[in-house]
Amino acid sequence: MTVKHHIGDDLILAYGTGETDEATSLLIATHLALCPICRKVLETAESLGGAMLEAATEAEVRDADLQAVLDRVDSAPAPIEEIAQFSETKSFVLPEPLRGYLNGDVDELRWRRLGGGVRHLLVDTGSSPVQARLLNVPAGAKVPDHGHQGMELTLVLSGSFYSRGVWFRRGDVEEADATIEHQPTAGPEEPCICLAVTDAPLRFRSIIPRLAQRFIGI
Repeated sequence: MTVKHHIGDDLILAYGTGETDEATSLLIATHLALCPICRKVLETAESLGGAMLEAATEAEVRDADLQAVLDRVDSAPAPIEEIAQFSETKSFVLPEPLRGYLNGDVDELRWRRLGGGVRHLLVDTGSSPVQARLLNVPAGAKVPDHGHQGMELTLVLSGSFYSRGVWFRRGDVEEADATIEHQPTAGPEEPCICLAVTDAPLRFRSIIPRLAQRFIGI
């Protein structure tokens, strides 16, 4: 598995300093379990933060200093301890920490129907208005065309989906904001299971999803 679409550095830095809400933190931590590149970014940022605290002076740290460290991430070796910590057995669809958070893997969850064969599960993170939701989309099925009133992060856990001319597979994250309208389509091989985090209701273009939105809160 090769992750091609990553969490933005700004979100990883916010996660490392404890500035992200629980729902977003859960998605980022789950992505980190699948992505050694982003684990290196986090480790480097945390190392930089520790060094800055130890050598704190009255002088402000320049933006260029942080960028210089991030530029070195690609050439830095992945720490063995981190790889061992995040190693996963392939028989599980949901990696830790998500699997432990939900007390089970996908076959043990109480899915609810959304329509069109799509199932979902609202993850209780206590992060309102930010929501975390598992989606289970049948192979080849399309999610209703929609835009956004805020941020939407979607992490693929199994299968794949196609959005705006790009394929997203296990470990990949699609970031969308208020400028994006799309209609993700699950890949043809198997159902697409993903974790989606939103901080505002979606904007559906067709009437049926808008009516259903009142009851499912997505």
